[in-house]
Amino acid sequence: MKFLEAIQIIRDYLKLDQKITPADCLIGFGTLDLRIAEKTSELFLSGYWKTIIFTWGLWRITQLIRNEPEAEKFAKVAIKHNIPKNSIYIENRSSNTGKNIKFTKELIKNNNIKINKTIVITNPFNERRLYATLKKQWPELNFKVTSPQYTLNEYIDFYKNSSQLTIDDLINLMVGRIQRMKEYAKNWFQIKQNIPRIVIDAYQELIKLWYNKQLIKK
Repeated sequence: MKFLEAIQIIRDYLKLDQKITPADCLIGFGTLDLRIAEKTSELFLSGYWKTIIFTWGLWRITQLIRNEPEAEKFAKVAIKHNIPKNSIYIENRSSNTGKNIKFTKELIKNNNIKINKTIVITNPFNERRLYATLKKQWPELNFKVTSPQYTLNEYIDFYKNSSQLTIDDLINLMVGRIQRMKEYAKNWFQIKQNIPRIVIDAYQELIKLWYNKQLIKK
């Protein structure tokens, strides 16, 4: 299996490509990629949405690069896109997906936010894992998952010019996602997802090439 083929296989597996429909709340899950905030703003400005929640503080990678919580950074992007400040809520304490969910649920309850349908926005490489985690830890949430609609090659080009993450960082994160899809289902952190043999082969091929820096220790 060729190197780029392995990366494409994993990317295609992790991205769900769900069809989104109008909802009353958008939840943007923070990462270093500010295009998530831009995608959230784009959806809001289409006219169907009432509320934006940005969730994430600092995690093991971002805390080495900046000291501003991801959710606050995302909110600034949204405001620059003319999103009203009173439509934006910020959860800035979380450092992992489980805490994202826990603290966002608390924010919704404390602010008496009424939600019937939700769109959650993340990066393309985190769609499936976020979906599986929400289904387990927030089963009552009526949601669809989406992300900025960029191809793998466009993401590679983006990280070639990034001063924060490299292409190797991106591939390590994707490999780590596959491992977590397997292990977190065993630990009841998320619902089980079928992982096709071709995806496992691609995952193992990248580990052989030393893309193992985001693997969790068993």
